[in-house]
Amino acid sequence: MPAPPYPGTAYRHYARCLPDYLRELARQAYERRNQALAALKSQEGVRQRQHYIREMFWRLVGGMPARTPLNPRVVGGFERPSYRVEKLVYESRPGFHVTANLYIPRQARPPLPGVLFQMGHALNGKASAPYQRCCQALAQLGYLVLAFDPMGQGERVYYPDASGIRTRLGSADDEHTMPGRQMLLAGDTATRMQVWDAVRSLDYLASHPLVDPSRLASTGQSGGGTLTMLLACVDDRLAAAVVACGNTENFACADFVPPGSTDDAEQNWLGSGTLGLDRWDWLYPLAPKPLLVSVSDKDFFGTYSPNYLRSGWEEYQKLKRVYEILGQSECLAWTSTPLPHALGYDTRLKIYNWFERWLKGESRRVEKEPPTAPEPEAQLWVSPSGNVVKSFASKTPFELNARAVEALRPARLSRESLIRLLALESEHEATLRGLGRAQMAAVAIEAVEVASAPRVWVPAWLFMPLQEQRASKPVLMMLDPAGRNARWREDELCQELAGRGWPVCAFDVRGIGNLAPEFGGGSPHYARSHNDEEDYAWAALILGRPLLGQRVSDILAVARGLASYPATKGRPLWLAARGHLTVPALFAAALEPRIERLYLAGGLVSMRSLAQTENYLHPLSNLVFGMLAAVDLPELGEWMGPRPVVVAGSVDGAGRRLPVERVRELWKASNVVVEEEARWDVGALTGLRT
Repeated sequence: MPAPPYPGTAYRHYARCLPDYLRELARQAYERRNQALAALKSQEGVRQRQHYIREMFWRLVGGMPARTPLNPRVVGGFERPSYRVEKLVYESRPGFHVTANLYIPRQARPPLPGVLFQMGHALNGKASAPYQRCCQALAQLGYLVLAFDPMGQGERVYYPDASGIRTRLGSADDEHTMPGRQMLLAGDTATRMQVWDAVRSLDYLASHPLVDPSRLASTGQSGGGTLTMLLACVDDRLAAAVVACGNTENFACADFVPPGSTDDAEQNWLGSGTLGLDRWDWLYPLAPKPLLVSVSDKDFFGTYSPNYLRSGWEEYQKLKRVYEILGQSECLAWTSTPLPHALGYDTRLKIYNWFERWLKGESRRVEKEPPTAPEPEAQLWVSPSGNVVKSFASKTPFELNARAVEALRPARLSRESLIRLLALESEHEATLRGLGRAQMAAVAIEAVEVASAPRVWVPAWLFMPLQEQRASKPVLMMLDPAGRNARWREDELCQELAGRGWPVCAFDVRGIGNLAPEFGGGSPHYARSHNDEEDYAWAALILGRPLLGQRVSDILAVARGLASYPATKGRPLWLAARGHLTVPALFAAALEPRIERLYLAGGLVSMRSLAQTENYLHPLSNLVFGMLAAVDLPELGEWMGPRPVVVAGSVDGAGRRLPVERVRELWKASNVVVEEEARWDVGALTGLRT
């Protein structure tokens, strides 16, 4: 006999709200993409799809840069018995230096097939031992090989420690993502920067007098495999490619496991989900040229998400169909290794044989790698110091982006432009629903929730005075990064306010408090390392609904719910937020005229400040692509006028408290009051002196 329904408070599994929301976005993207691919019936249809993918790639990453002089220089080299190495430097953008080694065969007769070797995320870049082995072996097999340092690796470290050659950040991934977040504010991406380095490197290789420009290829492992995918998307000069352990897991996939395989900034294709595009689409423009996809079978639990192999194998079948339509099914192949994520010996042999077959027409297999011996890192250095900034006064990604931000002038602000910027969905019916009630000495506390989006319910505490002195007092909406449970107890702030006659609604937003997401599936190592707010922020950007916009939607839903809830209907609404939640609070207040007063404690002074701070601390969750071309925070405050905005204890991009005078220079509208201390007490929230 089944048990009767539980009679207590009907709470939901709030930790599933954000994952379920993203899972639904991924499902929709998967269906859109599958429909588009299923419609490919002819070679002309495939060509149109290839053109569309390339066009949208450049649009989504920030636009195709202009080709500028490379200014290449050979600054040294060394000899080995069967090849020699030239050390060279060139500029992918003016003043932005790329260090590279060119491996030149001694015995082979030109013109030679050329291979652009792209690095995975090894801190020492082109000096990484397995990458050296592959380049040395290819040279001995008769290929002209160009191996270059990606941004943030090898001699291109931009956040050096005291040594001057190693990063002070946690990893090469951080070297990519630290500037990559800031680039979003200017409408730029690390994707564009990295792929352009590859395009310009291919420019150098293609123009070399020893190379045959009709036989150019690219390969790389891990991040280098992903960069090979990027290059394959945008450059027709490639005649063949091998992607080894690249990030080939789609977000638009079946049974998406949130937050998905988020990775370095350059590997996250922002806004692609709403278009039904994804990572495998990077490979479509290469078709029907020879492509080998090489994977580690361990990666679905050792490196990427549980969907890595399933999604990759499914997408491989779709790409195979395109090769069949183009009449070149033999030019596409899949291979795997049981070994971990690395450019191991067996994988290197497969690369050699693929290029031997398709670039040289060789039928005889390479059964044994030519003898290789990795060089000491300094032996491969192009710069005397081992760092391009120190030796060549190279610009850094941060400097390039700060300059771009300086030139931006926001467009005319409107409600419609804010909705587009935040990618807000149409307003969801926001009905506040009571779940349970408890009475304290002078306060009634209600557990309530409001639906803010499909599959998303925002939980809140509503503190109502039992004996109000003045029924017209506003409802104080409170947003705390610690969550709605931070100050609910007796003798704490929420009950103290209600005890003085002020209704209080303390609530969470997606990713905060009880709306923090549950762990996804997969190995414990993967699940733990991909459950941060940042991972969910990247996933939201990829799927076309920025986390900032989601949180604004949550705030707006709470405001609408309070406006119609019997206990609070007709009361004015005041909104107070702390820390990084001041940003979504500001956007929400700008869009919701029922919010009559806004209090921001310890918030970021401006997004421009963030873009101009090299060692910043602000989270990705508040960043949106192209934000500074649309609006900055002080302008939102001014736009709210004449409603009062209190800005208290503002900080710069590094989280340092700013002098009041400096804040007033930026927040200079007449409706804005600037205060020195980021207080979070009765007096600050009510505007009364206590």
